[in-house]
Amino acid sequence: MPQDMQAIHEKVQQQSQFVDKILAETGKVIVGQRRMLERILIGILSNGHILIEGVPGLAKTMTVRTISDCIRTRFQRIQFTPDLLPADLIGTLIFDQRTGAFTPRLGPIFANLVLADEINRASPKTQSALLEAMQEYQVTLEGETHKLTEPFIVIATQNPIEYEGTFPLPEAQLDRFIMKLSVGYPTADQELVILQRRRERKTEAFDLQPVTNAETLLEMRRAIEEVYLDKDIERYIVALTTRTRVHRSVAVGSSPRGTLALLKLSRARAAMQGRSYVLPDDIKQFAYPALVHRLILEPDLWTVRKAADDVIQEILSHTEVPVIKRTG
Repeated sequence: MPQDMQAIHEKVQQQSQFVDKILAETGKVIVGQRRMLERILIGILSNGHILIEGVPGLAKTMTVRTISDCIRTRFQRIQFTPDLLPADLIGTLIFDQRTGAFTPRLGPIFANLVLADEINRASPKTQSALLEAMQEYQVTLEGETHKLTEPFIVIATQNPIEYEGTFPLPEAQLDRFIMKLSVGYPTADQELVILQRRRERKTEAFDLQPVTNAETLLEMRRAIEEVYLDKDIERYIVALTTRTRVHRSVAVGSSPRGTLALLKLSRARAAMQGRSYVLPDDIKQFAYPALVHRLILEPDLWTVRKAADDVIQEILSHTEVPVIKRTG
């Protein structure tokens, strides 16, 4: 256990106040999606990329744009289409007739928060152009490397019911996303609130106030690195991911990136709740979003909806949960 636990606890609590303000501000726009908002913020604080799945019209794009407005970061939305080229994403070299030299024209990926809308509509060649940026936080143009500005987060969306003319993401790229979220329909009461707010607002525009900025976000990430993780919690995380590799219904289990994802997400959730230590419940809360897209099921289960969810639920129920004594 770290010796200066009180100082770490105070630092984490101070940073968690920004999260509460962001949730309050985004709640002015987004109705009935607080859990998704919290998870997106936790993913951002974990320095991870996020994949959001849901049918059109569920405010996926608006949610990401709203969060970007509240954090005051440079935002870019890229609409992925079959004719989108890698150069449209990362940029290209332009010949300058005045100097007789080629100069780089950087693409829209050079932003803090990039929304890859309907990512599965672009060709695999264009999708792969994201790989270097998502993993190495850099882009290579004609042999020259250009670093991306921190923070750099890719939030991608895809439609789970319309597959005509789409290109499913390869496993190597899916593994780069720290988690996958599914968005559902609002309840009838929540939809009434949406109508009432639109009627009272009398415009499509929203008046949002920036809560924090990129520099503060990076400070929050540094504070999260101080969150304590008990050895038994570490073993619990490893037990969950390793069991995905030997489950009878799984052809290929989670990679070590899944293990690291659970580590980072659980730490961020603890800090978001003002805690300087991780609890087993933090792990359970993110077992599904962190692991579900990393499992390749046996062929006879490919057509079974929720099959991966059932596998994770079975693993959770059969893995012993550690008992952690609070010491600070």
